[in-house]
Amino acid sequence: MSEKDYAETLHLPKTNFQMKGNLPNKEPNYIKKWEDNKIYEKGLAKGKESFILHDGPPYANGNTHIGHALNKILKDIIIKYKTLQGYKAPYIPGWDTHGLPIELKVMEKLGSKAKDMTALEIRQLCKEYALKWVDIQREEFIRMGVIGKWEDPYLTLKPQFEAKQLQIFGELYANGYIFKGLKPIYWSPVTETALAEAEIEYHDHTSPSIYVRMKANSDLLEKISLTEEAYVVIWTTTPWTLPANVAISLNPDFDYGVYKTEKGNLILGKDLAETAFAEMGIENPELVKEFKGSTLEMTSYQHPFLDRTGYIILGTHVTADAGTGCVHTAPGHGQEDYVVGCRYNMPIVSPINYKGYLTEEAGPLFAGLFYEKANKAIIDHLTETGFLLKMKEITHSYPHDWRSKTPVIFRATEQWFVKAEGSDLREKALRALDDVEFIPAWGRNRIGSMLETRPDWCISRQRVWGVPIPVFYNEETGEEIFNQDILNHVISFVEKEGSDAWLLHTSEELIGEENLKKYHLEGISLRKETNIMDVWFDSGSSHRAVLETWEGLRWPADLYLEGSDQHRGWFQTSLLTSVGSRGVAPFKKILTHGFVNDGKGEKMSKSKGNVVAPEKIIKQYGADILRLWCASVDYREDVKISDNIVKQMAETYRRVRNTARYILGNSYGFDPKKDAVPYQDLLEIDKWALHKLEMLKKSVGESYEKYEFYNVFQEIHYFAGIDMSAFYLDIIKDRLYTEKEDSIARRSAQTVMIEILMTLVKMIAPILSFTAEEIWEHLPETLRDQESVLLTDWYVMKEEYINEEIAEKWSKIQKVRKDANKLLEKARQGENRIIGNSLDAKVQCYTEDAGLKAFLENNHETLEAALIVSQVEILSEKTENFVAGEEYKELFLQVLHADGEKCDRCWKYSTNLGTKEDHPHLCPRCSSVVE
Repeated sequence: MSEKDYAETLHLPKTNFQMKGNLPNKEPNYIKKWEDNKIYEKGLAKGKESFILHDGPPYANGNTHIGHALNKILKDIIIKYKTLQGYKAPYIPGWDTHGLPIELKVMEKLGSKAKDMTALEIRQLCKEYALKWVDIQREEFIRMGVIGKWEDPYLTLKPQFEAKQLQIFGELYANGYIFKGLKPIYWSPVTETALAEAEIEYHDHTSPSIYVRMKANSDLLEKISLTEEAYVVIWTTTPWTLPANVAISLNPDFDYGVYKTEKGNLILGKDLAETAFAEMGIENPELVKEFKGSTLEMTSYQHPFLDRTGYIILGTHVTADAGTGCVHTAPGHGQEDYVVGCRYNMPIVSPINYKGYLTEEAGPLFAGLFYEKANKAIIDHLTETGFLLKMKEITHSYPHDWRSKTPVIFRATEQWFVKAEGSDLREKALRALDDVEFIPAWGRNRIGSMLETRPDWCISRQRVWGVPIPVFYNEETGEEIFNQDILNHVISFVEKEGSDAWLLHTSEELIGEENLKKYHLEGISLRKETNIMDVWFDSGSSHRAVLETWEGLRWPADLYLEGSDQHRGWFQTSLLTSVGSRGVAPFKKILTHGFVNDGKGEKMSKSKGNVVAPEKIIKQYGADILRLWCASVDYREDVKISDNIVKQMAETYRRVRNTARYILGNSYGFDPKKDAVPYQDLLEIDKWALHKLEMLKKSVGESYEKYEFYNVFQEIHYFAGIDMSAFYLDIIKDRLYTEKEDSIARRSAQTVMIEILMTLVKMIAPILSFTAEEIWEHLPETLRDQESVLLTDWYVMKEEYINEEIAEKWSKIQKVRKDANKLLEKARQGENRIIGNSLDAKVQCYTEDAGLKAFLENNHETLEAALIVSQVEILSEKTENFVAGEEYKELFLQVLHADGEKCDRCWKYSTNLGTKEDHPHLCPRCSSVVE
């Protein structure tokens, strides 16, 4: 046979679907196709029941990072899966566009020019800055293959959003949850504004740790029948707050003692005395008096450097973990201090200004000092006056501003709050969580424990870039002016002009002539609140500002999906605004993912040089590789990524791609409408493949429903790489290449391969969207029911394909194959190798197990095909060269070179070569096909 004739007899793969994906170059073409053909909109049009995933807004400041990619791609997988299932699943992306980081960037760029600019001019520059980054991030998300309403996203700076936010503020106010008060809050001296709890992160910080004695007054000494002078000992790591000390808190149930020492008679908790004295370097203290903490309630002491009398108060917040059991209490500088101080009607002293400098109220010695410098000055003064017992530096976890990365202080200022303490809001929010499903389940306890202890939410900020707090004041009396009629009039301005209207118009214009008359405000000097709302109130209002205003959405959302940090952020603020205004949660499910760390599990940072940027992965490998990584990780915990991990993903991707390429190539010339073989006429191994496919469909469907994409990835990868490439496709290759083109044997295999590929392309479409689209384009036209794979229907289960009897039989064959393959591989190796490839081999089998022997004899030809060898012999006796199997220990195998000569066409060895004169180098089967 000539080389040309031989080539024509082989059915080699023919396809334009290339082995190399070349994803970085191909993917933009599919993005353009989706945009030009409005695939997202068509997907919505064909949907019936709605599924609403509400997008949490990233901050419009800087390029997207790998955490953004994980978040957006997980959302996109869900949206595409639900769309394929027939749901109307809109995706309205959004951005957080107000707030301090943007304002700081603008002010930094302006420099000294800023002081000559109006608030409106600065706001305009902030808006331009935010919109610039919205455009940049939008293009980066689109390049990741995320589809949605990108031309009309929600932005917290849009008038319709701001108007709805003001409406929610009004509802919370009407329900008694909004108030203005003097309370200690987190304050950043660097950015000069109040901070919410969600804007705080903890880092190690070195602070001075001091023990200070405060002189007991006579009423205290009388309570414990002490005639000598005595001192109450406190411990603190914030000496700068001592000017605000008005009380010392004791635990009413603790045992306290008076200890005689060289430093005088010292009062402290008995359980802490030994450790405290050791740290102070005081030896041989003598206990002279014992009493309960409750004994000293409302007795007094003298402040160590101010002309102030302090009082002993009681609180269960005093613990025996550290210190002395006598807690320095400054209600103007701490939440617990504030709570216990209010109970005893203690004054709220806060002698520090917005820049972090102590005021005249701190005393002449320390006024004008920055709080950190005040630490040293106060310690020096206490040393000189004899009140300092010990000072050393300690490193401890301390709250920092998450934006400036600098330490914060607790400072009492007049701020606007959402009332969590002393109201029913916390309890209602906790009850609302009972109706929410959490994935993973531990999310319920995480957000619940945070809610149980959360303080009032400070929602006012001392900046210009944000939504104003819509309250007016009587200039002369300071009286607040707020009601629904006035708010509605303000909202009417904001709906048209945005929140700039607050600055563009006078108080009288914003209130409206009718309201001025109605509420007797004519002729009164009015002023507007200058504070803006916390950006967490902005984003926390999105459930109403988006779900109630965009077409096709509804309230509440079916799903919120964000990182685990949002249990104290967006999840919580959304819950509070929703429960405070409507009494129920704004979401039915919360799905949480972890953070992305480097390959060693360490946090990424530019200084470490371990940042993995999504654009770099996309440029080198393509977005589908990034998407595959997102689907492969168990996102419920923190996940890892590195260059090496991405390379492994690329290898995994190639296995799936090559399975598709093999099937497409070997389906050339196959018309499913004409050539498909009915199930009952399929070859047995083809029925086995369909059984395995049904098992895959079942498990993949369950995993998608549970949002366990890492299981979807593993199941598809195993099926494509092991069940298909390493077994089924390997075995049927002989049939595909050597049987007659339209033979039942070949058509049977093609029928099943197409069924497998049609299912796989739908399974991978939510994850490997670009590759699925490419496969879809190369499918036979008669199989493509839609212009895009993203518009087709999800696969359906076919119970008739499940055949446990065939599955059990082929499971046995697979075990024999595993044992044989080990020997075949060994026979290929070394100087004395027996064979070149498996078709050069004859496998001899021996077993004393009658059942196994009968199985081998009954499936003799099947075994030859499954082992991909020329001959299989089942012997009645064995020699010493036989090797026991591992899968079947009772089976003994030996590999020899096959008998006969090699067929030029199928490469199998045969003792009957050349039975037809015209084909002297072909086996009988190949001769028949060629004829």
